[in-house]
Amino acid sequence: MPLHRLARITMGVPDVDAMHDYYADFGLTALGRGRFASADGGEQLKIVHAARRRLDELVVAVDDPDDLGRIGTALDRLEMPYVRDGHCLRAVDPGTEVTVTVEVQPRLVQPAAASVPCNGPGRAERPDGRAPAVLREGAVRPRRLGHVVLGSTDQEASQRFFTDGLGFKVSDLVPGAAFLRCSTDHHNVLVQQAPVPFLHHSSWQVDDVDEVGRGATRMLEGHPERHVWGLGRHHVGSNFFWYLKDPAGNFSEYFADMDCIVDDQLWTPRVWEDARSLYSWGPPVPPSFLAPEDLAALMTGAHDAS
Repeated sequence: MPLHRLARITMGVPDVDAMHDYYADFGLTALGRGRFASADGGEQLKIVHAARRRLDELVVAVDDPDDLGRIGTALDRLEMPYVRDGHCLRAVDPGTEVTVTVEVQPRLVQPAAASVPCNGPGRAERPDGRAPAVLREGAVRPRRLGHVVLGSTDQEASQRFFTDGLGFKVSDLVPGAAFLRCSTDHHNVLVQQAPVPFLHHSSWQVDDVDEVGRGATRMLEGHPERHVWGLGRHHVGSNFFWYLKDPAGNFSEYFADMDCIVDDQLWTPRVWEDARSLYSWGPPVPPSFLAPEDLAALMTGAHDAS
């Protein structure tokens, strides 16, 4: 796959300053002027001012300029306008109102996380010692950006834009939504039908389930209002999750142990229509996860703007 990762995102929010402390607490490294870096991915988040919360830009990495040419040809077939500028190509998906920039970038090579011994029935991998996870004291730092979930006013058109236009592949489907990938991760973008374009959440990889729990516990100290949903495990994608809410109303997720699709021929997309479309286990799904509390306000704002 010439597409090889979700490189960075730009969030638009009404109050940029309020977001700074949140994402620093979340474990990203502040670079100044609303820019943040993950531990392995470098600069992956930028926060800018906007009248309402939204995802302004999503950057996808490709291997070489020839890939940009092939994407341009595919967008021409869809009659989708785009701008080619040197080593990048930009196009706007009308359904999500997100500018997607495809850039030539080197592939990301992540240092492997240390293998953690685990005791189990009939198996003592860690005799006479405490679990390493309970001895961790350092702050949790997300390793890289994993995926974003976007509301689209025309989900089918957005799915065509990402797949037939940009070259994303379908991993799995649920009613009204598609899990799409531009890397070996199970999904890097999910587009779901919505009454207004909006960013549902961004998701950030950590080493393991203990880092998911440690990160969320730290975020909730003195800020119980940040909690949304977790700890749990998704069925679609298989990852552990915990969702929190930033000051603008966007959800942010710590995730670990996502399904990895290396050989497309060995993976068969499925349509999931029962509870597994949301999770395998965990607390009950809160209504605010399915319909964010500010959705009506976003709709009103969008109508006013038009």
